[in-house]
Amino acid sequence: MTSAPVMARAGDNGVVSLDYGLASTMLALGSVPRAIASLRNWSEWVVEPTMPQGVVDIGTTSEINLEVLTSLRPSLILSTPFLAALDEKLSRIAPVATFTVYAENGDALDRSYAETRRLGAMIGRQRQAEAFLARADATFERLRERVRSLSAPPVAVINFVDQRHARIYSGPGLYGGTMRRIGLENAWKGEASYWGFQTIGLEQLAELDEEAHLVVVSPLLPPDVLTRLSESPLWASLPFVRRQRISVVPGVLMFGMVQEALRFSTLTVDVLETAAR
Repeated sequence: MTSAPVMARAGDNGVVSLDYGLASTMLALGSVPRAIASLRNWSEWVVEPTMPQGVVDIGTTSEINLEVLTSLRPSLILSTPFLAALDEKLSRIAPVATFTVYAENGDALDRSYAETRRLGAMIGRQRQAEAFLARADATFERLRERVRSLSAPPVAVINFVDQRHARIYSGPGLYGGTMRRIGLENAWKGEASYWGFQTIGLEQLAELDEEAHLVVVSPLLPPDVLTRLSESPLWASLPFVRRQRISVVPGVLMFGMVQEALRFSTLTVDVLETAAR
């Protein structure tokens, strides 16, 4: 793990993030990054919080615009282990701090808490980090009470890959850890990588509990996938389809941190309550 040899000053607007989850966490702590990677796709994959005006797009992580990055004279670059190949080039421009949320032998939500604290200390926002995490704890507890009072059914969470395949979430990833935190039973009992998902054929959804409620996280790929599936005898035969136990929620970054866990859990409990009425 690489720690920056200098500490970014709170409010100096000199921090660049190559990771959406870290950028979102900065916003939660009241600090706006100077620049991020893949800014143009932020509104599709992160959705909320919105990124303030003036933040610079430095290109994708596979094609960082080093000229633009150098011109910004950043005080700190936030990265992850999956971008380690960039460290040598980036460290010539500014100190690089690597944060690990998704890795073997751990839970993404637990690691998100730890790395939020480390980020807060690094950018001079330690007090704000503790306050944010205290609010998160309180929100998760309120959601847990709502789940308990709802007697919520088992829930399966998917993203469509295409008309025949989906990512289904469980295990140590952010969605799976968040469901455990608020007391929701995961209807999918299969294994998952540390990223928290497994790619399955849609026919495997027949393995879900008869009472399961399916939560589909946007964006829908392809956009008309549910309309097309309505014409499929296999899809129509699935218990959650027959019982109309399907809800679609807006996009939530599946590889995010605490802020995304809060958004995912709130949206999920909201649709379960709506379905129960």
